[in-house]
Amino acid sequence: MTLRLGPGEVARFGRGSSRTPVELRLADEAVSRLAGEIRVTDDHWQLTNHSTTQTYLVENPEGAGEYLRVSPRRAGAPIPFEFSRVVLPTRRGTTVSFQVFAPDHVYLDPPGAGGSWASRTVTAYSLDETATYFLVLVALCEPWLRDQSPVAVPTTPQVVERLRGHGTGGRLTARAVSSHIDYLADEKLRIGVAAAAPETGAGGVPGPGDRRNGKRDAVVALALKFAVVREEHLALLPPRAEAGARGR
Repeated sequence: MTLRLGPGEVARFGRGSSRTPVELRLADEAVSRLAGEIRVTDDHWQLTNHSTTQTYLVENPEGAGEYLRVSPRRAGAPIPFEFSRVVLPTRRGTTVSFQVFAPDHVYLDPPGAGGSWASRTVTAYSLDETATYFLVLVALCEPWLRDQSPVAVPTTPQVVERLRGHGTGGRLTARAVSSHIDYLADEKLRIGVAAAAPETGAGGVPGPGDRRNGKRDAVVALALKFAVVREEHLALLPPRAEAGARGR
């Protein structure tokens, strides 16, 4: 289940009930009916903890173990991570969690660009080159960057296999890769599905697979057209197996 929120919008999460509706239902008896809520601002999001006893964790899956504690009854805690995992405790020695992609972070021109603050220009595509979504983007663009004249954009399973062995990307699942592609298309590069001109299925109606392929194609086309991903970014990927085989 995916919820898409714009600036000023709120999503409540918890066990929920007929009297306490929530947008994100967490089915565990240790989770409050209304456990908390997420509020979106222009460039970050806030977490409110409605529990009177439980502390929640907000982890940065792409960092070196960074996390924030959001104490009981804490309202509007600002979350700085671009990609986060919200973790709630349970009574079974496990946890329940969900992931949050933050609103688009904005980056300024490099410091050497000069000029006053008022005259500075923000980047058109504000991507964090240390983030996992950027690693996925590089893997999608790799065949073109290596001038292999590919006939199709790498599929999601191919991206998972290509990143296997990477310190961070090696733990990615197909679902996680698909989520990163959605985030790139919808938030970072701001590409509509229609921009990809996907092939249509039966009856001329695009199917889920067509839309997914269309997003991948459009993301790669834009990233290469505007040099968002360049040849030097290939160094972020793990060594290719075939290259090692030739070396032996």
